[in-house]
Amino acid sequence: MNESRAILETPVERTEGRLYTYDELVAELPETNRPCELWDGKLIMSPAPSFFHQEIALRFYRQLYAWVSERALGKVIASPIDMVLSPHRVTQPDVAFIARDRLGIIGRVINGPVDLAAEVISLGNRNRDRIEKRDLYEQYGVKEYWIIDPEAQTVEVLFSENGRYRLLMRCTPGQTAASHLLAGFEVVVTALFHDE
Repeated sequence: MNESRAILETPVERTEGRLYTYDELVAELPETNRPCELWDGKLIMSPAPSFFHQEIALRFYRQLYAWVSERALGKVIASPIDMVLSPHRVTQPDVAFIARDRLGIIGRVINGPVDLAAEVISLGNRNRDRIEKRDLYEQYGVKEYWIIDPEAQTVEVLFSENGRYRLLMRCTPGQTAASHLLAGFEVVVTALFHDE
């Protein structure tokens, strides 16, 4: 990854000191496919993800979607989709799963925490995905969080027990990452990072 890509992937705060609620944001800004999140009322807009980022996210999405659909376990969606955790906290997970018994949280957006969220780390967003989103998802009750890191070529699976995340596994190419929440769902790590 080159330096110019790192600069392009750095999030930009576009609020000029203004704090928004999600309802105000929806009322004032046009709908967009550009990544846009709300952190404590601050609007964070990022450039579109890189091609490689999207390839990885969509490889994971296709595998999860096929597995969940075949078993009629719920719904799987890929970003951009708003997950509204509170009036001042909104994220857009790269991939999200909502269990069948919780489909009521789906409206125009996802109103509440999903059951499983996956984030592909962008070079300029390492801290946000690894620390800030991890803490936020833990706090709001996302049961399982997959952190897919293209630079390190790792997949980490965290599962919530008693409201705290526990690292279930950290897998590298040649290994298989497995879900605790969706028993039997597995992803070959090498297949996420390389064309078959």
